[in-house]
Amino acid sequence: MDIIAKIAEELNIRKNQAEAAVKLIDEGNTIPFIARYRKEATGALNDEVLRNLFDRLNYLRNLEEKKESVLSSIEEQGKLTEELKAQILAAETQVAVDDLYRPYRPKRRTRATIAKERGLEPLANLIILQQPGCDYMAEAAKYVNEEKEVLTAEEALAGAKDILAEAVSDDAAYRTRIRELTMKNGRIISTAKDPEAESVYEMYYEFDEPLNKLAGHRILALNRGEKEKILNVKVEAPEEDILRYLEKKMIRRESSAADILKEVAKDAYDRLIAPAIEREIRSDMTERAEDGAIKVFGKNLEQLLMQPPIAGQVVLGWDPAFRTGCKLAVVDPTGKVLDTTVIYPTAPQNKVEEAKNVLKKLISKYHITLISLGNGTASRESEQIIVQLLKEIPVQVQYIIVNEAGASVYSASRLATEEFPNFDVGQRSAASMARRLQDPLAELVKIDPKSIGVGQYQHDMNQKKLSEALGGVVEDCVNKVGVDLNTASASLLEYISGVSKTIAKNIVAYREEHGRFASRSELLKVAKLGPKAYEQCAGFMRITDGKNPLDATGVHPESYAATKELLAKLGYTMDDVRERSLAGISGKIKNSKTLAEELEIGELTLLDIVKELEKPARDPREDMPKPILRSDVLEMKDLTPGMILKGTVRNVIDFGTFVDIGVHQDGLVHISQMCDRFIKHPLEVVSVGDVVEVKVMSVDLKKQRIQLTMKVNG
Repeated sequence: MDIIAKIAEELNIRKNQAEAAVKLIDEGNTIPFIARYRKEATGALNDEVLRNLFDRLNYLRNLEEKKESVLSSIEEQGKLTEELKAQILAAETQVAVDDLYRPYRPKRRTRATIAKERGLEPLANLIILQQPGCDYMAEAAKYVNEEKEVLTAEEALAGAKDILAEAVSDDAAYRTRIRELTMKNGRIISTAKDPEAESVYEMYYEFDEPLNKLAGHRILALNRGEKEKILNVKVEAPEEDILRYLEKKMIRRESSAADILKEVAKDAYDRLIAPAIEREIRSDMTERAEDGAIKVFGKNLEQLLMQPPIAGQVVLGWDPAFRTGCKLAVVDPTGKVLDTTVIYPTAPQNKVEEAKNVLKKLISKYHITLISLGNGTASRESEQIIVQLLKEIPVQVQYIIVNEAGASVYSASRLATEEFPNFDVGQRSAASMARRLQDPLAELVKIDPKSIGVGQYQHDMNQKKLSEALGGVVEDCVNKVGVDLNTASASLLEYISGVSKTIAKNIVAYREEHGRFASRSELLKVAKLGPKAYEQCAGFMRITDGKNPLDATGVHPESYAATKELLAKLGYTMDDVRERSLAGISGKIKNSKTLAEELEIGELTLLDIVKELEKPARDPREDMPKPILRSDVLEMKDLTPGMILKGTVRNVIDFGTFVDIGVHQDGLVHISQMCDRFIKHPLEVVSVGDVVEVKVMSVDLKKQRIQLTMKVNG
């Protein structure tokens, strides 16, 4: 197989683009580095396409390895024909290779192997010939042999049928067709083990849907219900169609063998093929459903990580609780914790006035302008106190409710202990509440992406595949934004292209020992950070007020000489870069292609350099919707159908989206209520972090459910 051509066709890119990308990957370059600094080579393939290319490259290379081992195994058995070799080499999936290898795979002792040991293969071959007028019972009687434990003609015939049934089961063409028929006309049925029991799976208690119409989230829900022993799930195949197909293939003429072959077809299907095909189909559907869910999780995570930071404010982080009190942490605009304390305004202590006095003192002392309140237990009660307080103080303070997902995981982690050795879990959590508002990316990278709470069924998936995919998303986000080399934590640095966990720790250790980095080139003094790692990471590291003003931009050190030459040609100096006075520089370039040739760099690289000089280290998060800051409280009982509100998209799933409208219970906008046109997936309309206008459709206080619509004018 020409892997490069196959990838190019699948991803709808040119063959030379795929070739260049594969070469760069094989040379040890990272996806963010290739996407940002090797645009000329790949024709500007973005990180998403490059990650898909990387996944397919691994799959197809593994497939080629599998073909080699299968061919060598069949050859060792002396059974490899040119026709079989061609079929294996042409196979495009691992399932197809498995089907072709099945007859030659070493087997445990089966009914068929026992029958062969008893010398019944010639009888099976005689049945295949389907000779008119042949008396098969009389022929079977010739194989009665006490020594071989064949005591009757019936036993001999049964053994021959076992041999034929296994041959039918091992036929790759039959399996492929049966799989197709099952997928096309089969159904998935689920029933409740206890129909009287209440559970979240009630809609699946009497569920019946065609396999080819089954949505990914339903597959994952059925799997979970089955795993929790609440549901019985099975595939109902179109058995009549399948048996008719097998009989047509096996019975070539009218003869007394026809009835025997019909029995063989039914036995082969019922005993050997159907259970395996059901397993394969459910496994394949699960894998596709997981891939879809991982993709959605990845998109949600990207949107969450790329939420704009709220800069320049002193923030009070508030981790709400009842019995143990609400933990508070005051954090300055750089993320440094200035103060922590505990207040008890909620039940059972209810020390509201005392708590307000503490808050007023903190706000006055540290000039707090924003309160970041976690949305966990006692959040609603805490919010009511905050709103009362804001009405009583002379200065303007706003509050925002932040998603606590993952905060408890982080607070109890070794990383949090190292960061805040003198804090308890609650104080760490409060500091995290504040910081995830100031810089969501820098704070959320400290948490396992699976714990951030923007997916569905994440605990039921292939955890390795999920971790790899989400790790890739975090890596792309961190590198898109870049990091300040002199302030970034090890958790943030380890996602930078070319930087391992060890190198990240070594960078922080170097900083602690030698003070600030004065230039990017100083990175080469860091232990274990060699020339290759430097090439990969340098462009994503930023140094403000360093020796070289280009170190504060996204221009890669390999392009510094060309950049200086460019500035000289256009009548600028490095002082202009330092003073950020190069806005409008692109207007001075008459012919970028000619200029790029003069500078001996690619045109795409030139355009990127110019973009960086105009807006040095521009934060791509500036384009994202700003979070909604609140100053008043709304409760679920205040909601009435028809009410129109602004809300923030918290999670996007296959069948809709959850929107935070400020009442602590996110409302669901079903996919059918998102817009007037037909859409296949909610991601076509919204992303996590979007601010949307919604109308309340219904409120169920008992079940704590809110139904919303985005068809506000409908």
